[in-house]
Amino acid sequence: MSRVLAIANQKGGVGKTTTAINLAASLAANDLRVLVIDSDPQGNATTGLGVTKDPDRPSLYHVLLGDTQFPGAIVPTEFEGLSLVPADKNLIGANLELVDLPDRESRLRERLKAIRDDYHYILIDCPPALDLLTLNALLAADAVLVPIQCEFFALEGISELMDTIDRIRDSFEHPLEIEGILLTMFDDRTNLTRQVAADLKEFFADQVFSSVIPRSVRLAEAPSFGKPILAYDPRSRGAESYIKLAKEVLDHEQGRNATQGTR
Repeated sequence: MSRVLAIANQKGGVGKTTTAINLAASLAANDLRVLVIDSDPQGNATTGLGVTKDPDRPSLYHVLLGDTQFPGAIVPTEFEGLSLVPADKNLIGANLELVDLPDRESRLRERLKAIRDDYHYILIDCPPALDLLTLNALLAADAVLVPIQCEFFALEGISELMDTIDRIRDSFEHPLEIEGILLTMFDDRTNLTRQVAADLKEFFADQVFSSVIPRSVRLAEAPSFGKPILAYDPRSRGAESYIKLAKEVLDHEQGRNATQGTR
């Protein structure tokens, strides 16, 4: 059974897509089968993994609202072990089209059941909004990974997401876990970064990953070449940070398995 992680934060520009692409590649580099689901109508994870957006090819939109099953929408990437369910402009209308459907919040979860066992990890790149696409992702996920940029409004934005997660747990009886809070665009030379990091660690304690993602020109450049940072510049600080993050995620999994094994 795979682990499904939704990478979510309703704020834009905090590194969700960068994290989806590069965490997925770092997990795949550990000889794991990994699938990225691009649930953002902007389709940045699609182009960032070197896949051309094509409205005529099956995508997440066709899985959610058409007759396409997941196997028909999955495309390989150039990175071994890493596959993608692309997004394109069709997904823009999905929020409106889902509204009148009886199972509108759980369509992604139900359709994922057919392929969950084919992958070790499935990462869902969510749009920067708490809409029906994000709700579908959170209900399909075992846990949510929250990238946060170390800026003044970080704590204010995450409180809304945490409220949403609590409502999902209560309203849908879905035991959604917090995989971790990830500090992104980290620059410890600034007082603000250090203060926000300290506030987040005080509030979320051990839910904050010890790995942090630095501000990095190489990380920003890599998507324009359609490559994860591991393929674009494997010796960069950005690559090193995502390798460390992948190790933390795998360590979490081992810890959960050990705990379950002693019950």
